[in-house]
Amino acid sequence: MELRVLGYVMAIAEEGSISGAARRLALTQPTLSRQLRELERRLGTELFTREGRGLVPTAAGTALARRAAKVLAEAEAALEDVRLAAEGRSGRLTVTFAGSGINGPLGGMLGRLRRELPRVVLRLEESFSDTEMSAGVLDGRFDIAVQRLPMRDPRLVAQPWWQEPLTLFSPSGHPLAHGRGPAPLEALGQIPLVLWPRETSPQSYDEILALCHQADVTPRIGAEGHSVQTVLALVAAGFGAAVMTDSHRVLRRVGVTARPLAGTTTTLHLVWRTDDHNPLIERFRTVLADV
Repeated sequence: MELRVLGYVMAIAEEGSISGAARRLALTQPTLSRQLRELERRLGTELFTREGRGLVPTAAGTALARRAAKVLAEAEAALEDVRLAAEGRSGRLTVTFAGSGINGPLGGMLGRLRRELPRVVLRLEESFSDTEMSAGVLDGRFDIAVQRLPMRDPRLVAQPWWQEPLTLFSPSGHPLAHGRGPAPLEALGQIPLVLWPRETSPQSYDEILALCHQADVTPRIGAEGHSVQTVLALVAAGFGAAVMTDSHRVLRRVGVTARPLAGTTTTLHLVWRTDDHNPLIERFRTVLADV
């Protein structure tokens, strides 16, 4: 049974006449009468009886009108779901991010994302490895990554989104913590460093060693930590200084002082697969573009 025919039944039941329903549906009375007779023939029962100058539903007509109302409402809801999905306003989106994202601009945008995309289920997954984030986008575990050091792969799009300096997080009692202005790169040779293990985050590890090479200093490894909180705790305990994005200063770890590293900058990227045309990704990027 076609949805339009159910609409005819609903219109006749609500208007109480063929003429009123025909006007509402922009049909001629003979056309609507013919459609009703054909439906009653197929069902083998009358759906309406004449009462005075109008039509009233029979028991079968009442049953069909009630069911038709539910079916038409579900059909309308289905069309709305399709429209919202096509516009990137409904569905499910899995986003992976590092501390540099959630402690920086991404954290401030999550509330806006929830307000502007209330029908989107956002699944957020933190990662401490840039390699893992990019690999997860490639294999479909994540729809989009918010990361600093994406994998170079022609199957990935890496769109620059946010820039900030790299910052030296030193023990508050160390002389480096009391200098004015940005810390020079040469400071990396004046204190042991607290790093991510290279097997956990090779890009970040190599980035810091490259800064030491640029400053012509030999790095001394004081300790390694597998999370931002652990790294900052080791810094506070005096194991050395850590180089991280400036956004981590919002954590305000007691015993740790932050100074930007002179001449450095880092970029957060939005990373997704080149062949992924999910409208949600475009909508997500559009919202974040207004940061």
